[in-house]
Amino acid sequence: MPEPTTPAVHPGPTSPAGRYTDAYLDSLRLKGDELADATVDALFTSGQVSRFNTLMRWFTTSGQALPEGLPDAARDYLQATATPPDWVDWAMMEQARQFFIDNDVHISTALSFASMPACYTVPHGAKLLSATHSLAYPARRMAETGQFTVYLMQPDAFEAGGRFLPAAQKVRLLHASIRRHLQQEGHWPEPVPICQEDMLGALMMFSIQVLDALHRLGIHIDPGGAEAYYYAWKVVGAILGCDPATIPPDLQAAREFSDRYMLRHMGPSPEGAHLTRQLIDMYEQVVPGTLLDPVVPALIRYLIGDTAADWLQVPRSRFDTLVQASPTLLGVIERFEDRGPWAAQFSDRLGRLVSHLELTSLTRGRVMHYAIPEELKPDYGIPTPANRWTPPPPIDDL
Repeated sequence: MPEPTTPAVHPGPTSPAGRYTDAYLDSLRLKGDELADATVDALFTSGQVSRFNTLMRWFTTSGQALPEGLPDAARDYLQATATPPDWVDWAMMEQARQFFIDNDVHISTALSFASMPACYTVPHGAKLLSATHSLAYPARRMAETGQFTVYLMQPDAFEAGGRFLPAAQKVRLLHASIRRHLQQEGHWPEPVPICQEDMLGALMMFSIQVLDALHRLGIHIDPGGAEAYYYAWKVVGAILGCDPATIPPDLQAAREFSDRYMLRHMGPSPEGAHLTRQLIDMYEQVVPGTLLDPVVPALIRYLIGDTAADWLQVPRSRFDTLVQASPTLLGVIERFEDRGPWAAQFSDRLGRLVSHLELTSLTRGRVMHYAIPEELKPDYGIPTPANRWTPPPPIDDL
């Protein structure tokens, strides 16, 4: 994750001098997702969580009839969230899909080696992930994220037979259940876990941080394609329970929000370092042999920057310098694609194959299910986060 930028400030409703003040962002920390929260409360109060999870395991595609015997609260929620927002610009969504097709391998790389580690640089986010996912199984979260993104970028994502909307409906309830557990059990230091600010922060990790990583890799992306890619994630944010009125409307506003969010919350944590170590170990196991193992942490360090990498205790090595040649190598590939339609088609097909193999290795060929947890890890103890700190000096290269 490149160091936060200092964009030109034009005072207005979406500038740091206007809307994205600490007072405004603090107000977002007091808000959750009313619809999903009410649904989850009703399911827990009536003791129907297990029944809901069992029935919903077989509900995977849009247009599919809801299971018989579904609790009323769940049925009402699923019907209310069964369609995308009525303001969606479908031409922009198609442009985003084409952008994803053209850059799928690069986007997968950015998600794996930039977005996920960037999430771990937010201490309270890392603590929450530790509370809700076993530290020993980072592949599950990567598989969920990858499969969710693939569902989003399918031609039928929002049509009958598409898998994206049912997955999004379940993720939204999963987040609401985590909020309920942490609030009721009194282990979270703030009033609302997975609050609106953090939901928007996560949205930035999977949109702005991906575009930043593509830029750092030397990928030449069209400004219109970048705007469309962000637009798609803006739609995703609304579907996942972000208040549409609070979602940054365009790339400039998103950059301003992202910088403010990172400056407010980024820092080190034991959980962040542990999650990162597990992520590195997972990818080193995916790469055959051991010769190229140091490339994994080197790529993470290159994409998120030294400050964040030091926070996450990403090891240094001689590959830190070698990986900086990535833009040159990718530039060669891009020039090959420019040789004609046949070269672009070959590259796109190869990219889809690589992405498919990567996702298959993480999911083991299975569809990921998003169930409502009836309890969280019993040993997750979440103390009040420490104050922000001053980054340590760089570690000498090995």
